[in-house]
Amino acid sequence: MIRGLKLLGSKGTRTVVAKLAFNRPPSAVASRAALHHLARVTTFHADPTFERPFFVRRCAVRNVFIQTENTPNPESIKFVPTNTIVLDNADGTGHFLNKTDPMEDILKSPLAKELFKIDGVKAVYFGQDFVTVTKFAEHKWNFLRPEIFSILMDFFENPNNKVLLDQPVITDTTILDDDDEVVAMIKELIEDRIRPAVQEDGGDIRYEEFDETTGIVSVRLLGSCVGCPSSSITLKQGVENMLMHYIPEVTAVHALDDDKEDNSIDGDTDAVAKDVKIQKTYEERLKAAGIPFSD
Repeated sequence: MIRGLKLLGSKGTRTVVAKLAFNRPPSAVASRAALHHLARVTTFHADPTFERPFFVRRCAVRNVFIQTENTPNPESIKFVPTNTIVLDNADGTGHFLNKTDPMEDILKSPLAKELFKIDGVKAVYFGQDFVTVTKFAEHKWNFLRPEIFSILMDFFENPNNKVLLDQPVITDTTILDDDDEVVAMIKELIEDRIRPAVQEDGGDIRYEEFDETTGIVSVRLLGSCVGCPSSSITLKQGVENMLMHYIPEVTAVHALDDDKEDNSIDGDTDAVAKDVKIQKTYEERLKAAGIPFSD
């Protein structure tokens, strides 16, 4: 006897056909209650010739659901797998890879390697509980999103998969023995106060260096912050204000970019002024994180 079993999936109720083996054929005069009891007490036998649908096999390994969050950068989307640690503490607070990076660097991340196989993916950023994917402007999310979902689901369904094969021992904000007091304070503020606020939007900020002569702190924006029209607001009214407030030696903050050697935070912000909603969102998040904000 063949019966349809209803399974509730992420896209609604689907029917999976399976074979039920009964101990004896039901009598023609059996009542509805007797048939119900017979079906309840019989043993479910899997048909060795029957191949279960892919989504059933996936759910049997691990229940993983992927949520998406928009970022201020229209070319970046934040993918958040539920109940999943993307990077553990040993891997650091974040890891950024660009499609143009050396292959030996990309191969250190099996997940990044698979994502870069998708035509249109420009960069990926791994946070502790999310993955931010950045696309090239000419490609559409409607075509990229399903492929990204599939790769993330396949990867995170196995809890033994690791995003990074080589675990970095030292991160950009690790306080080293030869760091002076100013550099140590800069690293501590970035790690504890600034980075959590930036990561809320699927991005990150990495400390590069501090010039003692000029007082300029050089940082690098990662993830959704790359190419984002609101990044200058984040730097000018968030990062710079906070560092200068707590560390008098800091005079300015400059953002380094892969395409330009040095981008001053005092650059053109006309594109940012056009989007008041994004600016207000950043103001609220920076204030909530305790980062000084001023016009």
